[in-house]
Amino acid sequence: MSYDDIQTACVVRYPYLWAREARRGETEGRKSRPVAVGVRLARADGDLILFFPITTKEPGPERFAAEVPTIEKQRAGLDRDLRLWIILDEYNSDVVGRPFYLEPDPPIGRFSKAFFLPLMREFIARRRDSAGVERA
Repeated sequence: MSYDDIQTACVVRYPYLWAREARRGETEGRKSRPVAVGVRLARADGDLILFFPITTKEPGPERFAAEVPTIEKQRAGLDRDLRLWIILDEYNSDVVGRPFYLEPDPPIGRFSKAFFLPLMREFIARRRDSAGVERA
């Protein structure tokens, strides 16, 4: 397996560090969780990736999040019986191949473009209001 399979809209396991935990001084994600690869930008010093957490905890109405439909859970390799949300008002950024947080494991699945790309367009429009945690 190589890092090449980790592309926009795929779902991987990653030790996501929530913004609220980072603000408290934590530096490590508490557990490996499914995350959506939002954006992968080619750079000379290593590709930058933005990860968006997937959670079973229903976000409050003030959050920018999207519930994952059943068909998309199936495509993404997620549990179809759980209610799941992608949180889009915060993200982790990482650089491929630099830190040990990102493993070259195969993705567990992939969201469809029809579902995921509108979410990414909306994220880009709201990016200034998002909380990013740099992991690299």
